[in-house]
Amino acid sequence: MAEVVLDGITKRYGDTLALKDVSMTVPDGAFVVLLGPTGAGKTTTLRMVSGLDVPEGGDVRIGGQSMRGLSPAQRNVAMVFQQYSLYPHLTVRENLAFPLKSPLLRTPQAQIDMKVAEVAEVLQIAHKLDNKATALSGGEMQRVSIGRALVRRPSVYLMDEPLSSLDAKLRADLRIELKRIQATSGATLLYVTHDQIEAMTMATHVGVLDRGRLVQFGTPREIYEDPVSVYAASRLGLPRINILPADLFGRAPDGAAQIGLRPEQIRQGEGTDASVRRVERLGDQTRLHLTIRDHDIVTVTDAHTTLESGDIVKIRPERAFYFDAAGARIA
Repeated sequence: MAEVVLDGITKRYGDTLALKDVSMTVPDGAFVVLLGPTGAGKTTTLRMVSGLDVPEGGDVRIGGQSMRGLSPAQRNVAMVFQQYSLYPHLTVRENLAFPLKSPLLRTPQAQIDMKVAEVAEVLQIAHKLDNKATALSGGEMQRVSIGRALVRRPSVYLMDEPLSSLDAKLRADLRIELKRIQATSGATLLYVTHDQIEAMTMATHVGVLDRGRLVQFGTPREIYEDPVSVYAASRLGLPRINILPADLFGRAPDGAAQIGLRPEQIRQGEGTDASVRRVERLGDQTRLHLTIRDHDIVTVTDAHTTLESGDIVKIRPERAFYFDAAGARIA
């Protein structure tokens, strides 16, 4: 495995600025997740690392070596696309084995058979090995696509929302398996997702992208507990962080235009009156949808709360985040 360094990467597609001066170090053996909405530059970043696209400025280094002028094959990376990239005329077994049959790898047949069987078992497709790719469901096709990357030992794994087409249970199972595989193999993995649960549970580091710029890079816990902006704070956390006028609960720090409150930053039982608009019972917890001075707030409370719609509950902020008018965090 290898460290990946992006140094001042800039990329345009026509008049669209896809990446602007993105600098980031993916440590050797790290599981780095890129977060951001559509158009933030997540997939473009993967394409820069893979060599499918070439940056207009900056450099990509893998294992200390500049990737300038090197093709995707020469970079020794494995990429899983959001859409299935299978050979429809081949069986599942043949699709999984295909990367290992490269003349560059010269993998013995016994080792190919062993790796294919191992990966198929992990991805729960062992019973489909002799099926043609065209006979699979969408979720099964994506598992085969992931498997084609996992059978190899590249310098870097690149994954572009590989679990997005799977059902909830399989998505949860594969989150655990991908993290286990990455941790035990020491693989360096750069992973794109919209799913903040994937980011919180799988990542060693998270890169938050906004319109082609890297807004914040750190561990999931660092970004959750110490966001640099409203935008970064909104990328992680369920329920989403509440962004409200800074003076809603009284005096705010100088320069503050907004206050940010995660559910655990709202103390109940004292402070300002809030009206219970809706009670959402989720089993292990209950979400309270509150209204205070025409502003909506979502927080969590005891699973067995007796509160009902129309009740009044007192709340106050605790260890709140404050942001200026531009959305930047202030002390």
